Amino acid sequence: MWRALKDDIAAIKERDPAAKSALEIVVCYPSFHAVMFYRIANALWRRRLYFVGRFISQTGRFLTGIEIHPGAKIGRRFFIDHGMGVVIGETAEIGDNVTLYHDVTLGGVAPSVDSASQVGQKRHPTLEDDVIVGSGAQVLGPITVRKGARVGANAVVVKEVPPGVSVVGIPAEIVGKTRPKLVDDPKDARRAFAAYGMPLEGVTNPVDQRMSEILDEMERLRERVTELEGRLAEREPKVRVVSGGED
Repeated sequence: MWRALKDDIAAIKERDPAAKSALEIVVCYPSFHAVMFYRIANALWRRRLYFVGRFISQTGRFLTGIEIHPGAKIGRRFFIDHGMGVVIGETAEIGDNVTLYHDVTLGGVAPSVDSASQVGQKRHPTLEDDVIVGSGAQVLGPITVRKGARVGANAVVVKEVPPGVSVVGIPAEIVGKTRPKLVDDPKDARRAFAAYGMPLEGVTNPVDQRMSEILDEMERLRERVTELEGRLAEREPKVRVVSGGED
């Protein structure tokens, strides 16, 4: 656990340019405090000390405004930037080198009725390694966000996200691929990190893209109408004008 916390501190130093020292992170970063509470609570949870684990988890929530269920599975070098309002559900799974921003929810979609049937079921999402989730995004249900994917701010993700792409919108749709290469060596994590979940290439505003498609379609229809009018004019019978003779 202590090795994991040390890795979490290193991840914050690499990804947050505002972090000046490890001491500052340990003392002043509520996101680190939340992860620390989680790692302690999770260790107890795995030893079936459910009440104690949940109590420590709720203490962390009260102090930081970040709710991480002790039953969630979180990998190494995890970073929550800013942090306030983040919710991570019981069956959520998070890989290594993952970054979340504030107000992110990794939640379920099942109704609260008949909750007994949902016990032990996968209800929350899985984030693979190197995923970034932008502020306000909602990732819902037992879906998977694949390695290196980016989720834009305020997106609502309800289906699987392929590796190495960026998704935005409600519901979230693919808008491009991310430029940074996926890396396995933690030493290269700084080079691979692209902050704020923003795609870096091949990106268009979905509304602008749709408007452009509509204008292109209108132009094609205009050309088609002109073509049909020309054909119709060719088929119209020509009227001969005959001048009358004088009596």
